[in-house]
Amino acid sequence: MAESVYKVIELIGTSKDSWEKAAKGAVERAGESLRDLRVAEIVKLDMQLDEEGKVETYRAKLKVSFKFEG
Repeated sequence: MAESVYKVIELIGTSKDSWEKAAKGAVERAGESLRDLRVAEIVKLDMQLDEEGKVETYRAKLKVSFKFEG
């Protein structure tokens, strides 16, 4: 079997509802233009707050790997 090489990129997904939706949205969007996605690792979760200190946006930072071709 030939050896494989994988590339890792960072993505940041956002959602008004949850970290889960932010992460899922980032992976699904990446899947529209990248082939053979393998692993998504959540690196950091944070939130943007409004002037009143309420949650405005959930953000999920991910590392995503896919098989490197070429």
